[in-house]
Amino acid sequence: MKENKRKRKVSLQFLSLLAARAIVASRRRIETMGRTVAHVLKFVMAITFIGWLMMWIVMPTNLWRRQWRVQLRARTNSTYFGTSGANILVYCFPMMLISVLGCMYLHLKEKDHSPSGRVSNKKRRINGGSWWTRPFLVKGPLGVISALELALALMFVALLIWCFTVYLGVNLPKITKAEDGAQLWQAKLERASSWLGIVGVLCAAFLFIPVSRGSVLLKLAGLTFEESVKYHIWLGHIVMTILTVHGTCFIIIWTCSNELHKFLEWANDDVSNVAGELALFFGICMWITTLPWIRRKMFELFFYTHQLYVLFVVFFVFHVGTGVLYMLLPGLYLFIVDRFLRFMQSRQSVRLVSARILPCEAVELSFSKKPGLSHSPMSTVFINVPSISRLQWHPFTVTSSSSLEPEKLSVAIKCEGQWTGDLYEKLSSAARSGAIDGLEVLVEGPYGPPSTDFLRYDTLVMVSGGAGITPFISIIRHLISRNDAPKEPARLLLICAFRNARDLAMLDLLLPASTSSSDLCPLQLQIEAFVTREQGRPESQALLQTVCFKPTPGDMPISWTLGPNHWLWLGTLISSSFLLFLVLVGCFTRFHTYPREHGTKYVYPVWLKGLFVMFFMCLSVVVVGVAVILWNKRKEPMVDRQVRSMEMEAPTANRSSWLYDDGRELASWPNQCSVENVQVHYGARPDFKKMLRKSEGSSTGVLVCGPTTMRSDVAAICSSATAKNLHYHSINFDW
Repeated sequence: MKENKRKRKVSLQFLSLLAARAIVASRRRIETMGRTVAHVLKFVMAITFIGWLMMWIVMPTNLWRRQWRVQLRARTNSTYFGTSGANILVYCFPMMLISVLGCMYLHLKEKDHSPSGRVSNKKRRINGGSWWTRPFLVKGPLGVISALELALALMFVALLIWCFTVYLGVNLPKITKAEDGAQLWQAKLERASSWLGIVGVLCAAFLFIPVSRGSVLLKLAGLTFEESVKYHIWLGHIVMTILTVHGTCFIIIWTCSNELHKFLEWANDDVSNVAGELALFFGICMWITTLPWIRRKMFELFFYTHQLYVLFVVFFVFHVGTGVLYMLLPGLYLFIVDRFLRFMQSRQSVRLVSARILPCEAVELSFSKKPGLSHSPMSTVFINVPSISRLQWHPFTVTSSSSLEPEKLSVAIKCEGQWTGDLYEKLSSAARSGAIDGLEVLVEGPYGPPSTDFLRYDTLVMVSGGAGITPFISIIRHLISRNDAPKEPARLLLICAFRNARDLAMLDLLLPASTSSSDLCPLQLQIEAFVTREQGRPESQALLQTVCFKPTPGDMPISWTLGPNHWLWLGTLISSSFLLFLVLVGCFTRFHTYPREHGTKYVYPVWLKGLFVMFFMCLSVVVVGVAVILWNKRKEPMVDRQVRSMEMEAPTANRSSWLYDDGRELASWPNQCSVENVQVHYGARPDFKKMLRKSEGSSTGVLVCGPTTMRSDVAAICSSATAKNLHYHSINFDW
């Protein structure tokens, strides 16, 4: 009997071992299959994008206008889409396909849990040390840009020039006489101005892509919202320059030909002049307020004026009609999807857990979040406090780490303006009075970089100026929590410059208020702090205060808008809503406009058709988006009871900042973490050239977040021929 039991036990153990190996093998096969599918999707997206760009290049040529477009319109001209079917197929479908496939690709990449060890030197050189990714221009109106960015910008400008000059070369020689008594130069100028407007539409097709914060296209390109804003600024200047010249040329023509009555024409069967003038007026208002000296000194004026983009788009569509609308629809459509998701997320007040008030007029707000909601270091969130302003949203860097603080999301806010000053005063008053009632806060995000590429370097140098230290707080916390990963980078150097000695209190945020992980990885961190405007340590002792807020029944933790499988549901939303949009447009054309125009001389108003198309576009996104969100809400576990029953943390006793204790508090971090050296230099500025040249390692990542001059100085050092091991990365919040 005992022998039989022993044999059965051995058999069961053998079978369990076989089952475990089978499960592991099946998981590996699934991961391999997923990676193969991801590579196929990536290839299809690349081919589709190249084909889409080629259509823009071919557009001004006779090959497109006399052959391809004629054949496409003959095959797509139906009672459902009319002549616009060709534009939908050529300009809309490729980018919408890339967006849907991109969501599937990103979903597979997130589900790929293959181990990632230390990156080889060869791969490190390819990713971080290539000459085209190093700073190429460090001073000038464009700021710090790489050779790759400059090349892409020049190619885009070349595309605009190509489209304009080819059209002029093809069409202007055909104009041999003017009509309606106009002079020949007026006829040629009118034709050239019309095509200049089409070139402006080409540029506007890319305008909304960089400002879609959660856009799949930005993730595919490896760009963050902060990095892509500068491209939106460049595009905005080009668009408004082209459209202003376009409008000015027509004003000159009408003035010289005594046709000033055309200023007030609102044609139903052609372009509407009044709509174009209004669109140009709203665009110029936005353009003027984007000037740096206006945007930085009068941010509220810039912010409120920029909301005129809605009227700009509406009257622009009234002016150009639906045929041209489909040329810029992909970027606009993806922006509407992103704006709808942001709106839905920002309707729910989030649970504010606590606030750490620093003596340097800075605060760290800690919010409750769902434990499964992860974010990468250097992520940002947009915050709105209705009690201060219901319209203003401000971006702030996330200082917390998903692995170190799985149930909290923290942001650091430095008092540097009217809005941040009001927030600091409100929290300080609550701390002094002992009032700990909840504060209503709305949040959009977090939005973060697609990967943690800074981990691939042997040495990581972080250079900050003032509040620019906040992105590096999340990096340090992330590295502290990496207890199950290779210890890379092997060495960290934090160079931070502050104006006043009290700003050194920002270093108190390098660790969270309560470290939840008991097994922290070794961290070799060296801190070089510079106080530029004071010669010594302040005499008075300032206190670091912690305020804990009572939970409010209506508050919820920060969570996904589309659930855990965000990218998969986003692809479903984009594809389903776009399909519904095509159905609505097809039904509208077949059963409303076609019966009125077929066999008659009646022309349906261009502006009214554009209004219906824009309405169908918004309606499709809202209907499908609400359905997807409700479906995810129904499937998600209920968390409101957990939030309401959450016990309020015991307030942390007020304590002095580390800088008043000769650095002992910072040096007494948990035993697992080692701060090699903390040096504070008063009345001095950092010598970046000397400090960066001393950095060890074959590959050194240099991350910079600070004023423009600081970024330019560091970029100039990293771009020199003798600094091949320095790889520059800018974190820019100064637009």
